[in-house]
Amino acid sequence: MSRAPVGKLIAALLYAAASQPDAAAQDTLRHGVIDRAELEAFLDGLMIAHLAEKNVAGATFALVKDGQLLFAKGYGYADVDRRTPVDAERSLFRIGSVSKLFTWTMVMQLVEQGKLDLDTDVNRYLDFAIPATYPEPITLRHIMTHTPGFEDRGKDLFTEDSTRVIPLGRWLATHIPARVRPPGQLSVYSNYATALAGYIVERVSGIPWDDYLEQRILQPLGMSQTTGRQPLPQSLAPHMSQGYEFSRGRHVPQQFEIVNGASPAGSISASAVDMSKFMLAHLGGGALGQVRILGEETARRMYARAFGHDPRLPGFCLGFYEKSSHGLRIIGHGGDTQWFHTDLALIPEENLGVFVSYNTASGGELSFGPFLEAFLDHYYPAPPSPLAPSADLETVAAGLVGTYRFNRMSYTTVEKAGALAGAVKFQLGEDTTLVMASPFGESRLRQVEPGLFRETNGHELVSFRTDASGKATHAFMGEAPMMGLERVPWLETPLLHYVVLGLGGAVFVGLVIAAIVRLVRRRSRPVPPPRPLLWGRKLLVAAALVNLAFLVSLVVLASSNLFEVLSGPATKLKAALTLPMIGGLLTLGALVCAVTAWKDGAGTRGARVRYSAAVVAALLFLWSLHTWNLLGWRI
Repeated sequence: MSRAPVGKLIAALLYAAASQPDAAAQDTLRHGVIDRAELEAFLDGLMIAHLAEKNVAGATFALVKDGQLLFAKGYGYADVDRRTPVDAERSLFRIGSVSKLFTWTMVMQLVEQGKLDLDTDVNRYLDFAIPATYPEPITLRHIMTHTPGFEDRGKDLFTEDSTRVIPLGRWLATHIPARVRPPGQLSVYSNYATALAGYIVERVSGIPWDDYLEQRILQPLGMSQTTGRQPLPQSLAPHMSQGYEFSRGRHVPQQFEIVNGASPAGSISASAVDMSKFMLAHLGGGALGQVRILGEETARRMYARAFGHDPRLPGFCLGFYEKSSHGLRIIGHGGDTQWFHTDLALIPEENLGVFVSYNTASGGELSFGPFLEAFLDHYYPAPPSPLAPSADLETVAAGLVGTYRFNRMSYTTVEKAGALAGAVKFQLGEDTTLVMASPFGESRLRQVEPGLFRETNGHELVSFRTDASGKATHAFMGEAPMMGLERVPWLETPLLHYVVLGLGGAVFVGLVIAAIVRLVRRRSRPVPPPRPLLWGRKLLVAAALVNLAFLVSLVVLASSNLFEVLSGPATKLKAALTLPMIGGLLTLGALVCAVTAWKDGAGTRGARVRYSAAVVAALLFLWSLHTWNLLGWRI
C-alpha cells in the first residue's frame, strides 16, 4: 500500500474519532458549540481528513461565538516546498468573493449617511452609462441581490501580470455585459455588478476603493493582516500563502492571481483571525467593542431577506445570501479564485460565525457545502424526516423532467459554449423519486409539497416554477440562491449538439480519409467525376481539414488556463475562431456545387446523395457552432 492511502486512512480514523464522541457528550453537542477543547478535537479530525481526501495543501479556520474569537487554527502548509505551516493569525489567503461583503458594507455605510439610495438608477452615480435595454433601471438593490439582469462574463477577470491591470473605472466602462433580462426577476451572480458598486463607492465618497476599505473598515476593526491591494504591500507579501494545483501526485505552486479591474468583487487577501473580527462586527449588529462600522438599524436592514426565487428556499439579503439549513437561519458568502476557496457563515441566533479557506484548487469541493454540512451535522444534528413516495409523482414529473442549465452564463459571446458542460437533468427514477443529475453529483428527490422537493436522505431543497400548463420553466436549488436553472430549449440541448458536433467530426475525418484513398488510386480511375462533384469534393475536404483543426484548437484552449485565454487581446482565441469562418465559406461553396450537381444531374444518384449528405453534416456543424457563438468573433 502506498503512503498516500495510508495517510488518508489515518485521517479518516481521526475524523471518525472526533466526529463520534462518547454517549454522555451527545446531548451537549446537540446544543451547539460549547467546549473549545472538543471543538478543536472535532476540527482536527475533520480538517486532516478533508485535506487528505481532496489533496489540499493547507487551510485556515476561525470560529467566533458570543462576541469573541473562540478558536482559530491553521492546517497543512502555506508553502509546501519550504514546509511553512499555515498560521491562522498571520497567513493570508485569497478570500475571493467573500470580498464582496466588504463592498456591500461600504455601500450600506454610504446609504446610512444619505449619500446613496438603494432604489435610484445607478447611472446617476456613474461617469458612463449602463444601456437602457429595458424600461426598468438597474438599482443598487438589484446589484446587492444579484438581480440586475446582466449576463455573466469572465473576460479580463483575472491576470497574473500586474502590468496588464486595467483601472476599475475604465474596466467597467469597456466591459459592460449585455442586459439579458429585466432587473429584479432572477438572481444571477455578477462580478461586474459588484465591481460597479465598488466604483460607485469611489465616486460618491471621493476615496479610492482600496483606501476606503482600509480607512473605514480594516483600520477601525484592527484588521492589520488584510488588504485588497494587488500586488500585496511589502509588509504583507511574506505572509501570503502559496496557491496550488494538485497534479501528478504533487502540489504545484501557482502564481499570485490578480483580480483585474473588478477588484471590489474579489481582490482581498486576509488571515483567518482578521476575518474573525469582521464576523464579530456583523454579528454585533455592526459593532466590534466600541468600534461601530454600521448603525444597528442599518445592519438589521442589511441582514433581512430582500429577494428570493421561492419563499421556501434560501434567498438574498442585501449582499449576504442565506445558507439556511438544519433548522437554522444562516447568512454568509462563499468565495473562489482559481486556487483558493473560501466560505463564511454567520448564525445570528447562535451568535456564531465560521470562516474557512483552502489554498488548493480542489478545495472548492470542500468550501461549497461539505465543510459547513459536516460542521452542522455535528453541532446541530437535524436528521431529515422520512418522506413518503408521492402517489402522483409520475403525473407531476411529466412537467418537470428535462434538461436545464444555470442562468449564470454568457448569452452573447463565445463564453456561452461553457454551458455545454453544465447541464442539469431531471428524470423520473425507478424508485418513485425525481432524479437530479448535476455537476454537483446525483440527487434523489421526493416531493414535500407542490413544486417543492427535498433530498431523500439530506436537507437540500429544489423548487420549480411552472407556466399555466404545469410545465416547468425554471428550477431553483436551495444551496445556490445566487442563480437559477432555466429549461433548455430543445434545439440547444447539449446532447443534441454533442451528436451534431460528433457527427460532423466523424464526417470530416471520413472525407479526409476518402480523399487520401482517391489520391492513392487516382491512376486507376482515369475518368474524373463531373465538375460540380469534383470541385465540391475539393471544397468539402478543405472545409473538413479546417474544421478538424478548429476542434483540435478548442481542445488545446480548453485544457489551458481559460482565464488567461480570455485576458488581454485573446489572440489565440481569435485565431482559432478564424478557422470555422474559413470552413463556413468553403462549405457554402460546396453547397452551391451540390445544388448544381442536382440541377445538372451530374454523376450517379448515389454519388449525389452521398455528397449532399456530407454537405448537410457540414452545415449542421456550422449551425451548432453558431448556436454556441463559436462562429464569428463574439469575444
